[in-house]
Amino acid sequence: MSRFVSHQRAVVLMIIAAILWSSAGVMTRQLESARGFEVTFWRSLFAAVFVTATLMWQKRGKALASVQALGWTGTVSGAMWAVMFCCFMIALTMTTVANTLIVLSIAPLLTAFLAWIFLKQVIVPRTWLAIAVACAGIVWMFAQGMSQLGGPQLLGMGIALGAPLASSVNVIVLKKAGARIDLIPSVLVGALLSALAMLPFCWPLQVSAHDVAILIALGFFQLGLPCMLVVTASRSLSAPEISLLALIEVLLGPVWAWLGAGEVPPAETLAGGTLVLAALVFNELVAMRRPVSGAIAPAPDSAPQAIASSTSGTVF
Repeated sequence: MSRFVSHQRAVVLMIIAAILWSSAGVMTRQLESARGFEVTFWRSLFAAVFVTATLMWQKRGKALASVQALGWTGTVSGAMWAVMFCCFMIALTMTTVANTLIVLSIAPLLTAFLAWIFLKQVIVPRTWLAIAVACAGIVWMFAQGMSQLGGPQLLGMGIALGAPLASSVNVIVLKKAGARIDLIPSVLVGALLSALAMLPFCWPLQVSAHDVAILIALGFFQLGLPCMLVVTASRSLSAPEISLLALIEVLLGPVWAWLGAGEVPPAETLAGGTLVLAALVFNELVAMRRPVSGAIAPAPDSAPQAIASSTSGTVF
């Protein structure tokens, strides 16, 4: 039973994370002067501040030790976070929210393939079906916009491709680490690497006082907090499940951009979004009705004892 409750809790954390992630587009559209590299720099910097403060409160004087204990696994995870942070935000300033998010939608397929190779996970037919339906829905969502792309937008989508690639690798790293390593500090590493990588390209900084408040919100609540939630949720969810739930961001992102920034989605977005939501609900309902062991072959790190030890002491 504890395993089931832990799984439910992890699903809730992933849903919250995806909803917070989905606010990036509409918040970015409210910026006055900050653009491209500078947006990425400030968002990453404020995310690093948030994660640092959380670790200092959580670890009570052992925050630095937790970063030092990451090892190669944590370093790779941090590097993947940095690639995701940079590619996503730069792409978002070069093309539409919808076009950026359609590229992210390939993450479940990449993650399922990598999990099959590196984690030896048996992906059951219902999960493959959910992935296929969700991806079909997302392609449908943006079919009209894809036919109207220009050169800069194509470049932006090419840059965006780095995000799902890094995301898929990172999910595998998180699952391989399991309860052995606390990888929440890897989010801090990723944020710092992203900020340092962007600084030479955005100097001198030209951010306005109006933009600072938005960038703080982006760093704290759109980046730092949801990424930490994902690390926690990854201890109890399979790799394909993480990527499937993350598609909620792809579903909601264009909606917020429509309501808050006037980027009106075509009818394909509404129809395709219904397919995405149906696939997510189907996959989770079937998972809850069946024993966990019968859904996806669990990795060694997913034993109840390991989950209990890995989630104790967290702030979420």
